[in-house]
Amino acid sequence: MQSSDPAPSNATEVILNEEVKINWYRCKVDRAVMSELMRKNDARAFRHVLLHLGLYVCTATTAFIAFKNIHAANWLWTFPLFLLALFAHGTCCNFYAGDVGHELTHKTPFKTQFWNDFFLSIYAFIGWFDPIGYRLSHSKHHQFTTHKDLDGEVVLPQRLDIKGVLFFIHVLTFDPVGIWYFLRRWTRAALGDSTSSSFFGPEWMAKLIPQDNEKLRRNHRNWARVVVLGHLALATLFIATGNWILIVIINFGCLLCPWLVILCNMPQHVGLTPNVPDFRLCCRTYTCGPLIGFLYWNMQYHVEHHMFPSVPFYNLPRLRKVIEHDLPPAPHGLWATWREMWPIMQRQRTDPSYCYVPPLPQNGGAGELQPV
Repeated sequence: MQSSDPAPSNATEVILNEEVKINWYRCKVDRAVMSELMRKNDARAFRHVLLHLGLYVCTATTAFIAFKNIHAANWLWTFPLFLLALFAHGTCCNFYAGDVGHELTHKTPFKTQFWNDFFLSIYAFIGWFDPIGYRLSHSKHHQFTTHKDLDGEVVLPQRLDIKGVLFFIHVLTFDPVGIWYFLRRWTRAALGDSTSSSFFGPEWMAKLIPQDNEKLRRNHRNWARVVVLGHLALATLFIATGNWILIVIINFGCLLCPWLVILCNMPQHVGLTPNVPDFRLCCRTYTCGPLIGFLYWNMQYHVEHHMFPSVPFYNLPRLRKVIEHDLPPAPHGLWATWREMWPIMQRQRTDPSYCYVPPLPQNGGAGELQPV
């Protein structure tokens, strides 16, 4: 393991105006192999994006048609079908903000950069996603992953507050109080409060978008206005045309049924070791079936993504095969992953200083590229 340069004690004050270097451990990969893995492909990116957006259209349309077919004579079976369709729609939509927006923020899916920005705007609008603040935060997250006072995006130890039946109702349906605060933060951002974010706390946002950076503040405010006013205009149109249910399906689709996105996202860093210069110790990879990987844009390969963030998401499975000999074992499936994580999370409740340290292979040879 390589050593990390000590961070200054006032790291939170210098995070955006001084260079703090962490000497990260990275697996050895042949230069030609890495060059091929980093190659972007417009066709592969278009295929994934169009299928992903096509799924959105299908689930939204199904929910809308199901609602329109509810009548007094058949509601006993059509209303449950509508709820099921809405559940499927919300489950898929929750990936549109932080997960899809994350990859497009990296600008790695498309070789043609225009398309990265174009589809980022579409997904960010649908998912109420702030690419301005997120891009600033996420660059620091990669640079200082889980380092105290330097990474304000992921602070370890992380906890999942399960509050009995109410928690499960919220993650399987919706959280009205959470939606209210979510909309209030977006409204504040549209009114010019650059510290207001649906993702991050005000202290971290104040460091990302300082008061004296008027250009950043203006960009953040303008995007918030596009999102808030755009959704307001859509909601007005839906009401005027007598299709108010589209407010639930379109405007708030990404705020419904977050259960699967929680199951997928929580394993990324939870229970692992902060303040270490080795992504294998502060990130977690798991493998899963093709549907989860499709929705999640392969972010289950999280060690690989942090170690080589320039590799497009569709090449991460191949990257895994190249460096697998130098990585900890990865559980397969969400059930196995959470079965491994749950005791760690429970132990951290009573002992916050505890961290799980996965076994690391003692080798570092260059990998070979595997066929697709």
